Amino acid sequence: MSGIRSFSQFVSKYFAVIVIAISVIAYLSPNTFTWIAPHITLLLGIIMFGMGLTLKVTDFSVAFKKPIPVIIGVIAQFVIMPLVAFGLAIALNLPPELAAGLVLVGACPGGTASNVMVYLAKGDVPVSVAMTSISTLLAPILTPFILFILADQWLPVDAGAMFTSIIKVIIIPIALGILLRRLMPNFVDKSTAALPLVSIAAILAIVSAVVGANKENIATTGLLLFIAVMLHNSIGLLLGYVTAKLVGLDEAKRRAISIEVGMQNSGLGASLATVHFSPLAALPSALFSVWHNISGPLLVTLWGWIDSKKGKVDVDTKTTSL
Repeated sequence: MSGIRSFSQFVSKYFAVIVIAISVIAYLSPNTFTWIAPHITLLLGIIMFGMGLTLKVTDFSVAFKKPIPVIIGVIAQFVIMPLVAFGLAIALNLPPELAAGLVLVGACPGGTASNVMVYLAKGDVPVSVAMTSISTLLAPILTPFILFILADQWLPVDAGAMFTSIIKVIIIPIALGILLRRLMPNFVDKSTAALPLVSIAAILAIVSAVVGANKENIATTGLLLFIAVMLHNSIGLLLGYVTAKLVGLDEAKRRAISIEVGMQNSGLGASLATVHFSPLAALPSALFSVWHNISGPLLVTLWGWIDSKKGKVDVDTKTTSL
């Protein structure tokens, strides 16, 4: 089991490099991965089942004991990211399917990788976990509603069918994971070392399938879409932090909300786009999955550098005063 845990930590550490590499391979050899596309929904269900296995009742307790940061964060999540996506889609004059796909990934809840990024950034992990959990539970209602309001001008949005899809691929697998944890806690605790590997493999499969299916589209619109995704994520990270600062939250909570707002459940976006729209509409989610696994570690590094500089200033000040 220690070997699995070590390998899992290694893969998690270099996930950004791995996801870029698999994307390049999928672009160069699309037929190797396109067969995965019909199974994207199943893969997302596996990821969500794994998330359910890791959830505990205490993960929600922070939302009841100190609800204000979580409420602010969740509102920011479902307001900032969809509106930024909508604005970018118009400003960059994206084709209808890409515009709808960008709004879709903006309307998704926070991604599970965000919790790890918040931990590494010395952010408030309980707030992060609570935000991920609650935004995920709200997704069946808010994601279709937001998409219908903002993206129906580009593609017809069947909010009812999308609600049903999210229940199937998000809520039911999470509920089953939570139930299994309650019934077999010892078994689940022993298997948690392998969960990151399973989730990472599923995410890589989803990204490779979408990239492989969109080789020609990437060649024609890839640069423009990448700029849109990069701006979408970066603005979300920035505005999440600014929002938390404006309402007077401490630095740890600012970092948690920043990352939670900026990092989306792109697997859900890819799944919904593939089922309800087209493979092209899933491309923003796939690129978002690649980019936010680069920007997240970069932001963690930046904050680490800032913390080290502050520490040096504090030490220098104390030395001078002596």
